[in-house]
Amino acid sequence: MLSKYLSLIKFSHTIFALPFALIGFFIAIHTNQAKFNLQTFIYVLLCMVFARSAAMAFNRYIDRAFDIKNERTAIREIPSGKIKASSALLFTIFCAVAFIITTYFINKLCFYLSPVALIVILGYSYTKRFTPLCHLILGIGLSLAPIGAYIALTQQFAILPILFSCIVFLWVSGFDIIYALQDEDFDRKNNLNSIPVLLGTKNALLVSRVLHILCACVVVIAFAIGQFSWLYQIGGLVFIGLLYYQHQIVKPNDLSKVNIAFATTNGIASVIFCIFVCADIFLL
Repeated sequence: MLSKYLSLIKFSHTIFALPFALIGFFIAIHTNQAKFNLQTFIYVLLCMVFARSAAMAFNRYIDRAFDIKNERTAIREIPSGKIKASSALLFTIFCAVAFIITTYFINKLCFYLSPVALIVILGYSYTKRFTPLCHLILGIGLSLAPIGAYIALTQQFAILPILFSCIVFLWVSGFDIIYALQDEDFDRKNNLNSIPVLLGTKNALLVSRVLHILCACVVVIAFAIGQFSWLYQIGGLVFIGLLYYQHQIVKPNDLSKVNIAFATTNGIASVIFCIFVCADIFLL
């Protein structure tokens, strides 16, 4: 049963935002704003798991009627009957409540902001119904990871973690557009919105490319403002290189490698970037 719920929420995709939450957490230490606190660190990890689980389960619950009609998504847990819709909703509620309770034990600011975070990450599931900017809303949702982890330790905002949140926003928005290319025809037929539906495959890839170019620029800006060293440079170059790579393997007339670009490439990019940034913080 556990494996079904892990599949429902695509637990492996936690690898996208979690490394940036770790970056935000350790930046708080890097800037001498806080000391490492194991209890808070565990709470931050739990918040990441609960928030993302709630968002993914809710997305699957809300989209179940569309998923069952889409050949690509009909094998998902709810349309295939592996998990009942009501069970997925209860799981969503449990994770959302657990997220809020966990923030209470971190600090007051995190607790007060937790409903706002939930509104964003749960509200994303409705956005394809009325706006092609749904990819940007997803980007905003995941971009809360670095700044949220930073606030957990410092109880304040700062420019450096905000820059890393901007990196996540531009990065995620860009690769979600690539992912949405798979459902362009289905979304158009079912009156769902996306950048590919609005602009077509070729122009959607162009928008994604622009977002990733901007993302690369912010990676450089964060390097300068954070006064990092050569370790960050290596991680940043690998991260930017993998952004470039995914645009080389996904073409308007060949979408066969979308999943490689979406899951594999971006997962590797976030982990490597996190390793080198954190190594820069602790070793130099």
